[in-house]
Amino acid sequence: MKQLSLHTQHTTLGAKMGAFAGFDMPLTYKGVKAEHLCVREHVGVFDVSHMGEFVVSGDRALDLLQYTTSNNVAALAIGEAQYGYIPNENGGVVDDLLIYRLEEKKYMLVVNASNIEKDWQWLNTQNKAIGATLINASENYALLALQGPKAHDVMRLISEIDTASQKGFTVVQTTVAGVTDVLVATTGYTGAGGVELYIPLEHAKQVWKAILAAGEVYDIQPIGLAARDTLRLEMGYCLYGHELTDTTSPIAAQLAWCTYFDKAFVGEIPIKKDKANGTPQLRVGFTMIDRGIPRQGYDLVDANGNTIGEVTSGTSSPSLGVGIGMGYVNRDFTKIDTEIFVRIREKNIKARITRLPFMS
Repeated sequence: MKQLSLHTQHTTLGAKMGAFAGFDMPLTYKGVKAEHLCVREHVGVFDVSHMGEFVVSGDRALDLLQYTTSNNVAALAIGEAQYGYIPNENGGVVDDLLIYRLEEKKYMLVVNASNIEKDWQWLNTQNKAIGATLINASENYALLALQGPKAHDVMRLISEIDTASQKGFTVVQTTVAGVTDVLVATTGYTGAGGVELYIPLEHAKQVWKAILAAGEVYDIQPIGLAARDTLRLEMGYCLYGHELTDTTSPIAAQLAWCTYFDKAFVGEIPIKKDKANGTPQLRVGFTMIDRGIPRQGYDLVDANGNTIGEVTSGTSSPSLGVGIGMGYVNRDFTKIDTEIFVRIREKNIKARITRLPFMS
């Protein structure tokens, strides 16, 4: 199992470590609820250096990305970012990702840790007929996510830029905590605001230490993967392996918004067909009415006990104090406030379809 460059720092801080995507990752420090609320109310820092980074460059870089990813990469100006996914030939999802345009002919893709090797092979296979330059830079960067309403205040203490005035979904290269060549992106996976820092790996400890020191006045805490999951779920964000898989229709996943249909791309025929005709099921959010916590794989049923779908993610929301979840249900049950049931230990527990995100 791989260790993060900050492994010793995490264990010294008392992190409960666990395996995730082949890495020994910090899962919790002080507990999920405390860490979750710290990010919602103050500021927290995540070490998510397990994520993968690919650099795509050269004259054919845009051609490769337009063909292999869902969104309109041609619309990106230098310094902008966008969310999208990598479709496969059958109209499923290889992975979801962020794309940053760093220079005129240079892009960085940020992919899920569990899919690094799969994505790398897939892109190289597609690139054989295109000829862009591909570099797997995953071992070159540490990635720290500074998230929460006080994140920009912390950044003012350690960087040369005012990230509060930086437009969302943009990236700049600057100096942070005395470290040059840090990419500062106004992106995140929590819905709480803040930035993500792509740091040359050898300087990760320096920046980590500076963030925790500067953030003391704002009650900063290191945050583990468990709270990252509850935070993203409250925002209705997809997680690969849960809401998205190789066989998931991105249209059923409600990702038409990040699909540019006026171009040729891998899997366009089945995806455009799903867009035109609709899919049997759709991804929805739901909130428990009766007491219970939904979990991935639980059946969703109607009032008569007939199966209508399945839970893909679920938790007890630290912010809302109730059970929440996402899943796929038959189209007839997707209207907001429709009552459904979650089958938990052979009992059908009442819930209702809820508009996403759960947090406004």
